Parts: sequence; C-alpha cells; structure tokens
Amino acid sequence: MANKVNHNDTVVKIIEQCQVGPPPGSVPSTSLPLTFFDLPFLCCPVTCTRIFFYEFPHTTTHFMQTLLPNLKHSLSLTLQHFFPLSSNIVFPPKPQAPHILYSQGDTTLHFIVAESTTNFNNLVCNTPRDVTSMYPFVPELPQTVALQDGTLLIPPMAIQVTVFPNSGFTICINFSHVVTDGKAFHSFIKFWSSLCRSKENNLVALPLHDRDIIQDPNGLNPIFLESVWNSPREFIMNPIYNVPNDRVRHRFVLKREQVEILKRLVSTKYQSLLHVSTFVVTCALIWVCKVKSSEDDIKSSGNDEELYLSFWVDCRYLAELKIPLTYFGNCVVNGIVGIKRSKLVGQNGIFEAAVALRSKVKELQSGPYESAETLMSIFSKFATMGHRMTGIAGSPKLDAYESDFGWGKPKLSEVLHVNSPAGVSLSDCRDKEGGIEVGVAFGRAQMQKFNTILEEILADIALHDS
Repeated sequence: MANKVNHNDTVVKIIEQCQVGPPPGSVPSTSLPLTFFDLPFLCCPVTCTRIFFYEFPHTTTHFMQTLLPNLKHSLSLTLQHFFPLSSNIVFPPKPQAPHILYSQGDTTLHFIVAESTTNFNNLVCNTPRDVTSMYPFVPELPQTVALQDGTLLIPPMAIQVTVFPNSGFTICINFSHVVTDGKAFHSFIKFWSSLCRSKENNLVALPLHDRDIIQDPNGLNPIFLESVWNSPREFIMNPIYNVPNDRVRHRFVLKREQVEILKRLVSTKYQSLLHVSTFVVTCALIWVCKVKSSEDDIKSSGNDEELYLSFWVDCRYLAELKIPLTYFGNCVVNGIVGIKRSKLVGQNGIFEAAVALRSKVKELQSGPYESAETLMSIFSKFATMGHRMTGIAGSPKLDAYESDFGWGKPKLSEVLHVNSPAGVSLSDCRDKEGGIEVGVAFGRAQMQKFNTILEEILADIALHDS
C-alpha cells in the first residue's frame, strides 16, 4: 500500500482502501435535482474537510478487529438514509441539468484506513501547528470521471480513518458542498455516531430529501443553471484541497462569560440593540483582532480601504419558508458586510462591526429569497476581494462535539479547509458549556500578534464590565 507524506515528513501507512455503500437492495436508484441553493457550489473549487480526534489507548490490531467492523457497518446503515453522500454528482452537457444520482449497487463511498506513528497528543494540544500537519489524515476525493458524451460523474465524499497505536484515531471527511451544507452534514455525523454507539439511532431524525420543499418564487434555478453551464469545467472536474505551507493553525476558546460581557457592552452602547446574538459579537471581536494583527503585513498606512466579512444564514430556521430542519441538502444564504479599515481598528471597532453584522443578519432573515439572488456571484467576489475578505465557516449551533461513536466526545474537532487568513471557523466547545471554539490560520508572526491583541481586548472588556 502507498504511504502519504507531508512536508514535515509525517508518514501515514495506508492499511486498507474499500468502498462503503448502503446495504444491497436498501435504496432504489434515485435522482435528485440540484436547487438554487446547491448550484452555486458547483462553481466553488474548494472542498470541505472536517476531522474528529478520539482517544483509543489500544493497538492497531485491536482497532482493526473490534472497532473498524462496527464503524463500517454502521456507516453502511447510515448511508441507507443519507444516500446522496454515496452517490455521484452528475453534470451532463447543456441543456441537461446537473443532478445527484444514486445508482443501486453501483455508487459507493471511498473509505480509507491508515496508521500513523505521529504523536497523537501533540496533534490535539492547543498550540499553533503547521496547517500541513493534518494533511496526511485527509482523504483525497476520487477522480471525476468524464464520459464520452462529456458528462461528468463527481464523487462527493471520501472518509479516512487513521489509527495512532495505543493513543487514538481520527475520522476525517472530505466532501463537496454541492450535496450538503453544515447542518445536513452534521446530522449525518450524529446519525452515524449514534448508530455506531448504540446499534440503533434514537437521537437523530431521518433526513428529508424532497426537493419540492424548496420554492423558487424568483426563478433563480434557470438563471443559476446558465451560469453553471458557462463556468470553467476544470474547477468542477478538479476540486482543490489547498494546503499552504507557510501558516499555522490555532484554536482558542471564548468562555461564555466573556461572550456575555461583550453582549452587555454592545447593548449598553447601542440601547436600540436589545438583543445581540453570540454569533454577532464573536464575529465582530475576531474580525477586529484579525484586522489589527494584519496592519503591519498589509502596510496599509493611509489606505483606508473597505474590508468585508462574509457569513452564512441557515434558512431552515426561518418559519415563513416552512423548510423542515431535517431537510438534507443546501439551505443557506450568504451575507457580506463592509466597513472601512479605520473604523474597525478604531476605538469603537467591535461596536461598529456588531451593529453592521446584526443589521445584515436581520436583512437576510427578513428577505431570504432576495438574499439568495447573490449566491451565484459569491465565490467570484471572494476571489476578487483577496485580503480584504474574511469568511466565517461553521457555527456553534452545529454541535460538532456531540459526535460520540462509543468512545466519548471527540478530543478535538477542526475545520481543515480554514487554512488561510481569509477564513475563521466557529464551533461549540468540548469542555466549557456555552463556550465557543474559534479557529484561525496565519503566519507565525501574525498569529502571535493576533493572540496578544485578543488577550488585551478580553482583559479590557472584563475591566469595563466590573
């Protein structure tokens, strides 16, 4: 079997490669159309990657004989209900529309088992690490297949389980955003972990695949389809897992009491804002810290440029749309706020950011279909804005740490595609109830400056609240 090596000479030995799908005969051949929520992600060349670390102080042999069979069996049973993940994204030539196709007995999910002698405890400790340190544990998506008529068959997901003898193991999932957003993905993880843990799923509702639930009053589907047909096919054929080698990733925890102080301070300064969400104040804080920490790198003295923050809102929580929380697929709209650099780094930067963010969230919630009209242009905007854009990935509401396969909560869970200064990941906290884990990736000098600025701001707001 082949080995995988990163730039730090971390070696991962591939033990097994196989295909896992629903039990034979359990799912009929099924085609699902892509909605206007799904189509924009066909033009996004970057895949999504989430890794979970679990403690398991036993040998690789013990793992292969006891845990692995249950992991694979429960995954197969889970894919019976989450079959789009073991399907193909089918992209035929115009005028046929792209869709998701499950072919009974023919489409499966690529599953890899590997072993690594890397120090497990070093990987889960809360210190800055090279972003490439996790790369050997990330599965590559199988190659897109091009048929003679030009139709593309795109596998949407791959899973790699890596064993660290006598220490633990990881489950890393690399997937295309075309088939699932964050909420739907984590419902899959929770279903799989529940089934693996208890041999039956008692916690997670079955997913809903009925695409007729998604209404299109503004006629976005044909407009988006035209854009997809006109997009460069190399992006669609070759999704990218980009791993820069000059940055470090670090996560830190905002405690619940720190978030509550921020919310009180914002509400006190702007009394019209009676309710400010945890999401809003967290994003405002991190955005300001990032901008301040990058001042020297950008050398923007005298350049008062507009800076942008991008985030996603889940439309399942909007009552007027009547989309069930169990809907499986994409159901998010994007919001972008822009603020002058001078305001963000000024005395009231966090307050300015919080007000702008809260206003944009309200706008998205009150007019989701209007907000969806910009989805097709989002990724080209990201490319043109460069260092001026910061994107938020994940949410504490997704409960990433509530994924117990039978060996307790994950020791660590991270969003690996956030691997540059352009991204920030948010998650629930493993050990502190109500806390938020924040993940960022910078050069080492900027990371040190970011941490210093964050500590100073948190100390300052605690002093003002006392």
